[in-house]
Amino acid sequence: MEHLLTGREPAIAELTRALCTKVLALLPDAVVTVDDENVGFGTGAGYKGLVFVVAPHRAHVTLGIAHGVGLPDPAGLMEGTGKVHRHVKLRTTADLEQPALDELLAAALARQGR
Repeated sequence: MEHLLTGREPAIAELTRALCTKVLALLPDAVVTVDDENVGFGTGAGYKGLVFVVAPHRAHVTLGIAHGVGLPDPAGLMEGTGKVHRHVKLRTTADLEQPALDELLAAALARQGR
């Protein structure tokens, strides 16, 4: 994963690591895949088992939620207009402490039977 963070602002690198740690705490047996742009966490290899994607950007870190459409999101954290997936943009480590984010992650995992 560290190659994804090369050249990133230290705050974005720290946020990316913290988000990955949070996801792994919730899905400790995740199959983790890393490519040149993001880190995927799933229940199995490949797109079909994908649950979350963490992608660092210049000014934020995106948490992609596979099959996020239809998940309860009363705080309105999710963005996107696709038919299947949604994402949440995190800008500071304080964003990781939002109870609404924890609820969203739990709902995504419950949908996967976790």
